[in-house]
Amino acid sequence: MNISIISVGKLKEKYLKMGIDEYVKRLSSYAKVDLIEVADEKAPEQLSEAEMEIVKKKEGERILSKIPDGTYVYALAIEGKMKTSEEFAEGLEKLMTYGTSKIAFVIGGSLGLHKDVLNRANEKISFGRMTFPHQLMRLILLEQIYRGFRIMKGEPYHK
Repeated sequence: MNISIISVGKLKEKYLKMGIDEYVKRLSSYAKVDLIEVADEKAPEQLSEAEMEIVKKKEGERILSKIPDGTYVYALAIEGKMKTSEEFAEGLEKLMTYGTSKIAFVIGGSLGLHKDVLNRANEKISFGRMTFPHQLMRLILLEQIYRGFRIMKGEPYHK
């Protein structure tokens, strides 16, 4: 299983890097994990709707360029489907059972994901209706992927 986490922006916070590195290490016995960062589009604080669309489009093009053909894509989006950890694990297990070897999770920038990325996604998932910093979402996502593998294998961790 090859898992890519494609996210907008560079991770700078040391404490998040440490947590992410820990979960990538834990996941290494289950899957190969690639962390792919695409540049965020520089923009002023106050943007019009049209300017926001341009920023999301440019970031979206960068994201889409990192998704190989044949990859199952999960887009993290506030309007996505909320799942329990067990449902999430079940979805991953079904993909593996039916021969999907490449999975990508996409985390947008501060403005979210462009419609082209959402349209490319096989599935949109949400971690709740709250807004989280996209850098923190990397850590939360990796923890849930790790939890999912532990659930699939019937190993202790998930409570």
